[in-house]
Amino acid sequence: MSEDCQKIGDCEDARIQRLYEYLDGALTHRDLVEVKDHLDECTECAHEYDLECIIRSVVRRSCHEKAPTTLKVNIMARISEIKVEADH
Repeated sequence: MSEDCQKIGDCEDARIQRLYEYLDGALTHRDLVEVKDHLDECTECAHEYDLECIIRSVVRRSCHEKAPTTLKVNIMARISEIKVEADH
């Protein structure tokens, strides 16, 4: 475990959140480089990253079904209803 992971008491939660953001491409370029550098140095974080990549890959392969068109229509109708309610 790197010094960063040892220093932060709640590193587990903070680290996992950063990994999700990293995998989702939701970080700035600077933060991406920072997380990448950390993954290169910290075997525990690298393991968590690898595990999350495997999970995402399995989910992608397993989810070939498309949602029914009626589901999209129902969701959009409900969103419209909520917007109307919020405006009143």
